[in-house]
Amino acid sequence: MGSQRGPAAGWGSSGAPEAADNHGALAQTYARITATVADLADTDLLRPTRCRGWLVVDLLFHLTLDAQRALVALATPAAGPADVDAVSYWRTPADPGEGRHAAWVRRCAAAFDHPTGVVRLWTDTAPAAVRAAGMADPDGFVASQGRVLAVPEFLATLVTEAVVHHLDLTVDLPDPPEPEPTAVEIAVATLDGLLSDDAVRPADWSDRDYLLKATGRLPLTAPDRLALGEAAGWFPLLG
Repeated sequence: MGSQRGPAAGWGSSGAPEAADNHGALAQTYARITATVADLADTDLLRPTRCRGWLVVDLLFHLTLDAQRALVALATPAAGPADVDAVSYWRTPADPGEGRHAAWVRRCAAAFDHPTGVVRLWTDTAPAAVRAAGMADPDGFVASQGRVLAVPEFLATLVTEAVVHHLDLTVDLPDPPEPEPTAVEIAVATLDGLLSDDAVRPADWSDRDYLLKATGRLPLTAPDRLALGEAAGWFPLLG
């Protein structure tokens, strides 16, 4: 995901949870994704998601790549200081190769004999990433996608992406588990930082509404735009 935001406040002002909460939230949100997909039949893994052109199996493969990226980053500490935090990380312009990545993910997921093969890969990889996160120095730094982050901030970026993609993953699945509440708080804090101190989300939005509208999954209505004022032009805050 990439950011399309306007002015943003710093992460420290957003009220995000601390390092231990970030690790716990990552563990819980990955566990809920596992609970969502673990018992799905191949036919259910071929249901659509909110990510255009991606089936459940494709999005799960993308999430597995994210967990693999976490494993690599956490196993190779970087020298500080950080050059981004858990909010400014998302301000990097969208990668012009994202369209190619989407097609590559589809091809990779389709290469498995059965979609459940991707589930097995996820269930091997996600817990390993969580364990690595738990063993990482909370005062240390990691490098990921060309940026340097403090470990807790890096974990918060993983949580934010996982929460949004949990909502993407479950749009066509029957009775899926909801994202983990602490993880939702971290994702919401990220969006608050991107929205800035000069604007607030409409009072009638739930956290779910906020996550879906601020990431472009749902369109802004006319009342939304009126309530947001100038800030409506910053949406989506994340792509």
